[in-house]
Amino acid sequence: MASLKEMRNRIGSVKATQKITKAMQMVAAAKLRKAQDAAQNARPYAQRMAAVIGNLAAGVSGDGAPKLLAGTGSDRRHLVVVATSDRGLAGGFNSSIVRAAREKINSLSAEGKDVRVLTIGRKARDQLRRLAGDRLIATYEAGGNPSLAVAEEVSTKIQEMFEAGEVDTVHLIYSSFKSVVTQVPTTRQLIPAEVGGGQAPLDLKGAVYEYEPGEEEILETLLPRNVTTQLFSATLENQAGFFAAQMTAMDNATRNAGDMIASLTLQYNRSRQAQITKELIEIISGAEAL
Repeated sequence: MASLKEMRNRIGSVKATQKITKAMQMVAAAKLRKAQDAAQNARPYAQRMAAVIGNLAAGVSGDGAPKLLAGTGSDRRHLVVVATSDRGLAGGFNSSIVRAAREKINSLSAEGKDVRVLTIGRKARDQLRRLAGDRLIATYEAGGNPSLAVAEEVSTKIQEMFEAGEVDTVHLIYSSFKSVVTQVPTTRQLIPAEVGGGQAPLDLKGAVYEYEPGEEEILETLLPRNVTTQLFSATLENQAGFFAAQMTAMDNATRNAGDMIASLTLQYNRSRQAQITKELIEIISGAEAL
């Protein structure tokens, strides 16, 4: 049985851990609001761009369609872009994204596809390096705050590979922020662009528009920007989801530490009471012997 000193030290250690988890919970809660606003503010822009591309794509067909929209005509080489956070202590937030990526990679591989992996975030890099080390072609850090510069760098890398014929299809896997308690791993196809991106086409109210320059030229400009926009929006969603998951995880850890402190304190008091009772019995026994 542990001595009273060992039990006091353990209670002190758990209390110190509780202070840390409580502080981390408060920091995550403070940062969540800003990250949530950034993610929600980026959504209309990304959704509107997808809808505009959908309307423009409706008037483009055949050889005139840009490659980023029409694709290469092949579906053999796939690139899976996995976006997580750089840090942990957020429950199963990063693991759920990596699990979705692993399922996607295994599914494509089972179909005989040539799969390559690009990661954004240290957690994706560290976990997928063990699973698909030979397929991992590039890694990027997410950073403390989502940066458009990082999204542009990743977008440039992806488009260079596509133009060089190294990949035919690009998938993006990230966590979509729904609420403080719900973050959903999401898979989106970046290239070829999904027409409309799941959004309803713009209502032109019966009007007929003539584009100058034509739809093809506009799409040639919009489609590369759309890849960057979707990447940036995904990193913003990840950031909000990470702080929400971390806040919840640290709240649970703080509560568990409180329960452990109460249990250890009760055990300590019982042991101390038993020791005092034993010492009193020894004193009384010694006095009676005299």
